[in-house]
Amino acid sequence: MYVPLLQRSMKQTGKVYLVGAGPGDPGLMTLKGKALLECAEVVVYDALVSPQILAMINPQAEQINAGKRKGMHSMYQEDITQLLIEKAREAAIVVRLKGGDPFIFGRGGEEMEELVAVGIPVEVVPGITAGIAAPAYAGIPLTHRAYSSSVTFVTGHEGAGKYRPAVNWQAIAHGSETIVIYMGIHNLPYIVEQLTTAGLSAQTPVVLVRWGTRSEQEELSGTLKTIVRRVEETSFEAPAIIVIGTVVNLHNLLSGCRPTGLYPNPPEIHGDSLRT
Repeated sequence: MYVPLLQRSMKQTGKVYLVGAGPGDPGLMTLKGKALLECAEVVVYDALVSPQILAMINPQAEQINAGKRKGMHSMYQEDITQLLIEKAREAAIVVRLKGGDPFIFGRGGEEMEELVAVGIPVEVVPGITAGIAAPAYAGIPLTHRAYSSSVTFVTGHEGAGKYRPAVNWQAIAHGSETIVIYMGIHNLPYIVEQLTTAGLSAQTPVVLVRWGTRSEQEELSGTLKTIVRRVEETSFEAPAIIVIGTVVNLHNLLSGCRPTGLYPNPPEIHGDSLRT
């Protein structure tokens, strides 16, 4: 049973929920995540969480923007983790709201490690990651029996000072038929150079999906040979997902099947159509 904050002992600790908000379309938010937003006392949210999902937050909850965008850091990672610890000692339900999925290039694992280390109860609520949803809304099936039986997800922007070596783009180039790159727009020239040097054909199809699943979603198509020039010509900017592989060829055929509404009405069924 929930105990009001003022009645709880200072020794009691709340719980932190790492909630994936999905890629932007509010219809893709999980029911569990939505329920937590509606009863949370504190919500610490990222920059890419859509306004429609922020509107689901309990109006009485404290809302804190901890968003990080290239060149504009609202809070450093260590400060965010410390904030979560402090808020969990003050409130029963603290939601750490992340775009996409907390564990897919979302630093959710790092935050969970730190919370567990100091004895803060924590639970992850998965979300639909942009690397799956954005291509789907662009009509690109990441796997297809005629084109691709494997997918690699990779970051195009690596953290400074990390202990692991740089992404092995040569292994990525030959590791699967479809490559999905997060946060790669700013490093696109380097990524293209690395993949082609590793032997990937310059004619390999590429599509960039910006603001995937949102009403403002847009795509830019090309090949490894042309995509950097196309980005420069159109001033195409992040945030975007990069999809590389022959499945991209289905984009022109299937892109018209994009969802058109949050809760689409089913087609009308006439009595005669139900007869067998």
